[in-house]
Amino acid sequence: YEQQPEVGGVWYYSPSPPQTLPVPQVKPDCPPDPPLPQNPPVFPSPMYELLHTNIPRGLMRFSDLPIPEPTPIYPRREHIQEYLVEYSKEVRHLIQFSSQVVDVRLRRDEGDGKERWDVEVLSLRTSEKRTTTYDAVVVASGHYATIYIPNVPGITDFHAAHPGVITHSKHYRNPTPFTGKKVVVVGNAASGLDIASQINTVCRKPVLLSVQHPTPEPSLQWCGAEEVPVIEEFLPSERGIRFSNGRVEHDIDAVIFATGYLYAYPFLSSLTNPPIVTDGRRVCGLYQHIFRIDQPTLAFIGLPIKVVPFPVAESQAALVARTWANLLPLPSVEVMRKWEEDEEKARQEGKFHVWGEGEDSRYINEVWEAIERSGTPGKKPPRWSPEQVWQRTVYGKAKLAFELGGRTATSLEELGFVYPGEGE
Repeated sequence: YEQQPEVGGVWYYSPSPPQTLPVPQVKPDCPPDPPLPQNPPVFPSPMYELLHTNIPRGLMRFSDLPIPEPTPIYPRREHIQEYLVEYSKEVRHLIQFSSQVVDVRLRRDEGDGKERWDVEVLSLRTSEKRTTTYDAVVVASGHYATIYIPNVPGITDFHAAHPGVITHSKHYRNPTPFTGKKVVVVGNAASGLDIASQINTVCRKPVLLSVQHPTPEPSLQWCGAEEVPVIEEFLPSERGIRFSNGRVEHDIDAVIFATGYLYAYPFLSSLTNPPIVTDGRRVCGLYQHIFRIDQPTLAFIGLPIKVVPFPVAESQAALVARTWANLLPLPSVEVMRKWEEDEEKARQEGKFHVWGEGEDSRYINEVWEAIERSGTPGKKPPRWSPEQVWQRTVYGKAKLAFELGGRTATSLEELGFVYPGEGE
């Protein structure tokens, strides 16, 4: 079931941004963004007009379909969308488009005593609802829908007094609306830096970049921003901001929060022990970031953050398929709960699904090795070569070189990044 009229997820670009903007937004239980008023309905994604991937072409792909050359080494958003449409061809007949899942509910069948899932779906074309029962459910709806905007002192009154000044990166499409304006971008992860660099070409210079942690100097020079600390208070009467170092800026025209998203699954609200999400920072009660421990016929694909998403999802899918085919058994409930407890202790608070540097490389190859050892049939997951593992270690620096070089390079070699070879 796919609520959009086409595949692509976040890569399915909508020229119009969301029409709702909750300020602040710190809880995952807010209503989801409604579709845009068009036929068929389209749900606005976070994709903006001039976006290139921050992952090189050789890593971004699924294992059984290369991204066509000669696209840039960091492809444009439309290249990835076209790639996903191409990749979907073999399974398009299985996809029900413009179909919004509104409820997934567990029930025990009176006949054989087995647990199954009732899935209620709203057709966005006919407005009809229907419920179908399934043995298992995969949730692959992503985590870039419910925005996070922190509850900074004064933000509510500021937003009421100056509607439209505060936005989120999900609402950003291109720099034109910020021409000649005094702009603050909050957050220096990939989207914050990219948006700041684009806006800085047209705004009243420099764009101010509000950060918790310092930006690497090369990235700061590239985006042209002036780094400032976190916002301590909004000042509605002055259309101003006070930063944590005491600095005050008046007559602010735009504040863009590139502060990320919350995990939210309104269609799983009936699952309460444990709840799927609490504060929106993670999904609770999962083994290996995939299987719900108490009901392992519910699986999540693509939860980890700061990973190369397509091959990680492909690896996860290979595990789910074999587990549900009873080829790779799960450990006991006690072992799975112990895994989750250990993971909670090992990862920073609020970053349960945030993987460290190189963790996706290891995961991809460990899954491949485990499935090879098992001798189980089925589609093989990806295996990264030593060169691909090396690309994972340099792609951030290479992306900066790509940006500075005009976004035209078609290989890492053009950017000065040459694979040294094994053992060198």
